[in-house]
Amino acid sequence: MKITDTSDLWWKTSVVYCLDVETYLDHDGDGVGDFAGLAQRIDYLADLGVTCLWLMPFYPTADRDDGYDVTDFYGVDPRLGTHGDVVEVIRTARDRGIRVIVDLVVNHTADTHPWFVAARRSRNSRYRDYYVWRDEPPANNVNTVFPGEETTLWELDEKSGQYYLHTFYRHQPDLNIGNPAVRDEIAKTIGFWLQLGISGFRVDAVPFLIEVPEGEDLADPHEYLRDLRRFLRRRSREAVLLGEVNLPYKEQLDYFGDNQGEELTLQFDFIGMQALYLSLARSDPRPLAKALRARPAIAPEAQWANFVRNHDELTLDKLTDAEREEVFAAFAPDERQRVYGRGITRRLPTMLGGDPRRIRMVYSLLFSLPGVPVLFYGEEIGMGENPDILGRTSVRTPMQWSDSRNGGFSPAAPSRLTSRPPEGGYAPEHINASQQLNDDESLLHFIRKLAARYRISPEIGWGTAELLEHDAPSVLVHSVRADVGRMVALHNFADEPARVRLALEDEPEGAELTDLFGPDRLALGPAGRVELDLPAYGWRWLRVARPGDGRLG
Repeated sequence: MKITDTSDLWWKTSVVYCLDVETYLDHDGDGVGDFAGLAQRIDYLADLGVTCLWLMPFYPTADRDDGYDVTDFYGVDPRLGTHGDVVEVIRTARDRGIRVIVDLVVNHTADTHPWFVAARRSRNSRYRDYYVWRDEPPANNVNTVFPGEETTLWELDEKSGQYYLHTFYRHQPDLNIGNPAVRDEIAKTIGFWLQLGISGFRVDAVPFLIEVPEGEDLADPHEYLRDLRRFLRRRSREAVLLGEVNLPYKEQLDYFGDNQGEELTLQFDFIGMQALYLSLARSDPRPLAKALRARPAIAPEAQWANFVRNHDELTLDKLTDAEREEVFAAFAPDERQRVYGRGITRRLPTMLGGDPRRIRMVYSLLFSLPGVPVLFYGEEIGMGENPDILGRTSVRTPMQWSDSRNGGFSPAAPSRLTSRPPEGGYAPEHINASQQLNDDESLLHFIRKLAARYRISPEIGWGTAELLEHDAPSVLVHSVRADVGRMVALHNFADEPARVRLALEDEPEGAELTDLFGPDRLALGPAGRVELDLPAYGWRWLRVARPGDGRLG
């Protein structure tokens, strides 16, 4: 594949870092993180190697769904700061080579949003058709998004005597994208934030966004996505849409568009993520290998986003029932660590028993897989969840900056904090950024090194991937190559050493493998043969150095 050198495609080799402003750093001492605090940590993120900062919702909110119940798409939650504070973060980040994307949550509003307040006052309100109403709920009135918390999709509004649709919580009525006025409002929202300097959007729950209820008017829901992308490109050539599309690969292709790149720019690889955890539970890379082989090729104008954890439950919904039980047994043996019958409410280090070898192997894999790596705040220091906080918010605890009070997150009294850090072995006195900044062997420094090597290995973002055959069943070996070069990565999923015999038959005589994290240079034998040893949970990144190519090693 020939690489096009253009800043418009900056996202092809980005390092994405997701954070919630509310839980990152409290500047004014009220117990809530804010934009002024975030501005103080932009240099930390730049040093980490972050090139794209993804901000979770910071809009005014009813605060019944951690900010995803928005009451004003154009506003800033006053607890977090002002528009001026947002612009200062965007400017400071851009000065450090970091672009900012924000959550676009337009499936629904809060039921306290002025549109819905006006809509439920009268059936004749101009905002009535901003939402979806029925005199009687349809027969399929079962909520499958939040089983156990919500039982229905349709809620009776007693004042008007009609039912409104809520795909998520009952306090989050669905917007009606079949209404052109709603589509215009969404476009204006996008245009507003682009004008303030953001570089794109992480689009929440995309399949639900374009799912038009029966009886509503939208001939081709994907044409709506294409319209959004065209609007985005008119306003900003560099801006992206990073989509949350938890569907099988074949269906995900539809969300890139028939001519890939005309709808979503990037999509999260949920299939690969779930297969990874099955491989970890079995100490066997074959489930992940199967997923990677099934991952469809995409055009240069599109990209996969790889992740091992995010701000929601670790969903396992695409595994079979038996496979899901395997992962539950390995990583969430306590029912309280599970949610909705499909997900886990723990962070990676606690699931892996704090084993630094396995943790580092997983992050090495994350950064070496074709696509872009996405980190959730605190992953770089190995933060754990707070098991005393039930549900998905157990992983959304305050960032642990130091071993001081409240982990350096806030000087406020603990009772005033927006969330509580964990206690025990994952408490701030044991896990924090300050300690790890001063320890060259820490996880933080390890993630820095991965990000640095990823950034000078453009073949990972641009290249064509293949899985390599070998004779070590516990090891995953994959290769990514582009016109700039080729990299080979090995990862051992077992707690025993492994010897790997490879044959890179298409490499020329005199080629070598150079270790990207060490001084080793391994000459390829006849037919490109080479033999390598990996320790338990070991990993290696190797670049193919051909005679006279001058590549960095």
